[in-house]
Amino acid sequence: MIVVIPCLDEPDLHETIHSLLACDRPDAEVLVAVICNAGEDVAKESVMQNRITYQQTLLLAQSLDEKGMTLCPLLFEQLPRKHAGVGLARKIGMDLAIQHFLTHEKEHGVIVSLDADCTVSPHFLTAIQDAFSTSKQLNATLHGFAHRTRGDDPEMEYAIRQYESYLTYFSRMLQQSGFPWYWHTIGSTFAVSAKAYVKTGGMGRQQGGEDFYFLQKVFALGHIKELPDAKVYPLARFSDRIPFGTGPALQKILEEPDKVMKVYSRRSFRELTVLFSLIDHFFRMSNQQIIAALDVLNPTLVEFLYENNIMEMLADCKRNSATLTTFRKRFFHHFNAFRIIKYLNHVHPYPFAFEKITEVTG
Repeated sequence: MIVVIPCLDEPDLHETIHSLLACDRPDAEVLVAVICNAGEDVAKESVMQNRITYQQTLLLAQSLDEKGMTLCPLLFEQLPRKHAGVGLARKIGMDLAIQHFLTHEKEHGVIVSLDADCTVSPHFLTAIQDAFSTSKQLNATLHGFAHRTRGDDPEMEYAIRQYESYLTYFSRMLQQSGFPWYWHTIGSTFAVSAKAYVKTGGMGRQQGGEDFYFLQKVFALGHIKELPDAKVYPLARFSDRIPFGTGPALQKILEEPDKVMKVYSRRSFRELTVLFSLIDHFFRMSNQQIIAALDVLNPTLVEFLYENNIMEMLADCKRNSATLTTFRKRFFHHFNAFRIIKYLNHVHPYPFAFEKITEVTG
């Protein structure tokens, strides 16, 4: 098992390391790879903090006398401006993990994705190891999470609980709509088998959202398991390193006049439910019948579907599907989570108004 931790300007990394060291030991060798990384245009202060973190972690690694656990800090500087960021750092660590598994003939290796501002529950490592050892077909595990806050900051506490409620709401609405890959996609809360990592082509180099794009590919493989008791505790904080995610969401919440998060409406998800209920019928319909069926949908959804070449999409699904099961799977490869986000942005704020998170979750 290799735990990959991207790290940029994280003076409190020791909290994450010591949290892992305090975990119950799994019946597997655990290597913790800390990827201290900096791009060409990173501030000098951040580069210096990286070097300090690297040296401190290296000293800890050399003095560590923990059976079954190894600490491996790595330092990467002057990474190309075009790709430098958390995605590239996570990819570097995970690609090196695969190389390590191949070298040591560990075909059942597991890569655990974590962040440098997280602590974990005592059973974190054992729960992951138990899940993968119980099922050799398992491709990924998704872990429970609850953000931490520092100091007495009621506004931050209120904002992060809203954001967590939103993540639960979004996942639940996707599931209710009939979308098969409805799980959350948080970079610090998943583990993936070596085989699945290779099969999907590995982590992308996106400077934000790399976890979203990667996990969508993994979800399509199937054999995913949620581990709510393998808990991760990320730190709730502002961040301008990525365009979306926890940091920007918190900033946006606190900029609202009433400090309440606005989310995609329940109505917009119900319209998806109607669309997805037609998939099985599309498999047997002629083009004229499909056009007639689409006309009963919400006009703005229909507009979005035609703008995104729905007829060509369905034709491709039919050409490459001998069975309904294959047709459904191929449909959702086209109408994936990324396309759903595009749809939701297309229909908000008109014709569907955003709703307050307090209204949709009670």
